[in-house]
Amino acid sequence: MKHVFVFDPKAFYNQQWKMDNIQDNIGQFFRTYENPDFSVIHSRYRRNTMLLLEREAEKSEPDGDIRVYAIGGEEILYDCLNAVAHFPNMQLAAMPYGQQSDFLKIFGNENMESFRDISAVVQAHALPTDIIKWGVNYALNSCYIGMNAAVSKNIKDMRSNLNKGSFIVLSKLSSFLNYIMMPFNRKQSGRKYKITIDGVDYSGNYSLIHVANGPYHNGKKTGVFEAMPNDGLLDIALIKESHPLGTMLSTGVYSSGKRPGNCVYVRGKEVTVHSDSQMWIQMDNEYFQDTSVTMSLIPNAVRMAAVNNLSYPSASNLKSSKKAK
Repeated sequence: MKHVFVFDPKAFYNQQWKMDNIQDNIGQFFRTYENPDFSVIHSRYRRNTMLLLEREAEKSEPDGDIRVYAIGGEEILYDCLNAVAHFPNMQLAAMPYGQQSDFLKIFGNENMESFRDISAVVQAHALPTDIIKWGVNYALNSCYIGMNAAVSKNIKDMRSNLNKGSFIVLSKLSSFLNYIMMPFNRKQSGRKYKITIDGVDYSGNYSLIHVANGPYHNGKKTGVFEAMPNDGLLDIALIKESHPLGTMLSTGVYSSGKRPGNCVYVRGKEVTVHSDSQMWIQMDNEYFQDTSVTMSLIPNAVRMAAVNNLSYPSASNLKSSKKAK
């Protein structure tokens, strides 16, 4: 097997020493191999990873497996996924060095550090994993449409315009103000959507649309706590329009891992959402604007590395842990 380690230098802002240390650990680990087959590459801009991994595939044995290691945050994981999805012989490993790793939280916070251990992640087995597809774009964890996507985009733009220290100070205040003000924006919090799920009509006015392949978002378990990336189904939550205070309460309840009374919950394999004006669409940590989106589930599309013989929990186990908390 060939091993390709993909670094996102932006995830190591003012921490070059940390990135250098990880690279040293990679080299030291493979020195124990008789014929090591590994490479280290750096993604310099968005989508650069896709071109770099295509070149790595061209240099590899035609029938040989390639394991790709996304080292950084959600952005590099998204880019690596959108390359790996096109190559049946590629596996994907997430090595979390960002603010959070929503997908890996499914394995438990106590196992997160093991996904940063070179030895553990290289020797990890791979789990068949479903992904979300929209056109040429793929998402591993979730897709948000509407108010939450607009809020997240505003916060991301603020992060890009501030240095890391300033962002840490202002992020909580900005997030709070965005969630206070956005419910008063009826274009985002009460927009009319035409929605079909597996051919069934669910059209109406909604403040939040969440299409999930996993239960976590922004580091927290959401109202689709049963969502599993290996069950062959998408979990869809539609939160109906309400007055501004009701919208704040219902989205807050949903983000705390419960389903509010005005939430429509459906499971399916294909979702189409249409709006008469541009809507914000958040696929994992990537943002788009469009008036129509058709998402489908691609079962067992990628193989994700899981350390320490971990496997995806069952939905019943997630419910049990939720009740225990």
